[in-house]
Amino acid sequence: MIAARWIERTLEPRFELGTSKGPINARTVWYLLAWHTERPAVIGIGEAALFPGHSKEFPADVRTKLIELCADTSDWQQRLNTDLVEVPSVRFAVEQCLRDLEVSGTKQLFPSDFTLGQRAIPINGLVWMGDKVTMKQRIREQIDKGFTTVKMKIGAIGIDDELELLKAVRREHDAHTITLRVDANGAFDQRTVYDVLQRLSDLEVESIEQPIAPGLYEATAELCADTPIPIALDEDLIGVNHLDSKRDLLDTLRPQHIVIKPSLVGGWAAAHEWIDLARQRDIGWWITSALESSIGLNAIAQWTATLPIDRPQGLGTGTVYANNAPAPLEVKAGALWYRPELDWDLRPITAS
Repeated sequence: MIAARWIERTLEPRFELGTSKGPINARTVWYLLAWHTERPAVIGIGEAALFPGHSKEFPADVRTKLIELCADTSDWQQRLNTDLVEVPSVRFAVEQCLRDLEVSGTKQLFPSDFTLGQRAIPINGLVWMGDKVTMKQRIREQIDKGFTTVKMKIGAIGIDDELELLKAVRREHDAHTITLRVDANGAFDQRTVYDVLQRLSDLEVESIEQPIAPGLYEATAELCADTPIPIALDEDLIGVNHLDSKRDLLDTLRPQHIVIKPSLVGGWAAAHEWIDLARQRDIGWWITSALESSIGLNAIAQWTATLPIDRPQGLGTGTVYANNAPAPLEVKAGALWYRPELDWDLRPITAS
């Protein structure tokens, strides 16, 4: 028999995380812990990490489902395909928890060359919004750390200043040396977005994530059909939880790429559906974390390492928290490594 409980934690960023939707100064996540009653020392852990302003879920939805799950653990596997589909972050937490329980709580969810420390996952360096001087410094730091793909958040301090920051990179590094990505989080409107895309194209920016707000399907379809740079849809995927709806979305919008956040789309199984549909349509894809703690990031990274990835992924957010649980994950020279010789320290999670 399985017993379970859940824990709510607030994560504290080391610095203000600036986005076009406003700054992030704290992040709430929920941990689902389960164990077999005959082996109470072996605990599986999963993380539910909805993202306010992006997720279609609310904290009350998460708490309600976790209470239900802990009260009755008999049908978790079945519920992954029923009511949990509509609460993607909890669905992913259950997937993680059950998987970790299967591997005796070792967090070795998907053994591979990655978990052996023999192969890394290439990732992009992420430049959070701030004032122009701060962002310029952050870009320099990412390049100095060895990132050859740098993603910059845009849409908050003014496009002219943001373009000047990108121009400064291009004055020193051509597109063969440094790949530039930008993430607008839906910041631009339909009147001005074409001009922004053209100016980004002039700087040989590889792609832009979610240039206009999600849900503007007709405008987005037109944009994807007539864009000077590839568009990667992100927020438009969130809340589209059923296979037919996913298929319809991609057939309607026809983006050049999609950005898949397992915590926000419903976990590994849901993410695989997006990948399969994208491949069938020659749509590019990459995997991105969503400011999870080390538990969720580990689950995403180990799974990503099993995929045929062909470009840098977005998995470099694990170092932003001051009170994250220490884990065997390390960002080095533009890549995410798993260091099996290092131990997990789960006390920040489990301490009451």
